[in-house]
Amino acid sequence: MNQPRREAAVRRILEGPTSAVPPDLYADVVRRGGRMLRRRRAARRVMWLLLCAAVVAFIVWALMVEPWVEPPSETTPPLTGW
Repeated sequence: MNQPRREAAVRRILEGPTSAVPPDLYADVVRRGGRMLRRRRAARRVMWLLLCAAVVAFIVWALMVEPWVEPPSETTPPLTGW
């Protein structure tokens, strides 16, 4: 299709009668949209809950293991019997 034919086709579509939307379509779209929003909200809450649980688990692990403390040196045996 060349440019003038495209423009003519678009003009026919825009100037033609508007298509009617089925009456039950609006209710169906609202129902699906509400369901989608509830699922997103639930997924977001679950993700925040998992993030908080991971932070708490990391803090408890760090307090128990204390990875910032240098381990005692075990390369030389203790001097006994001098």
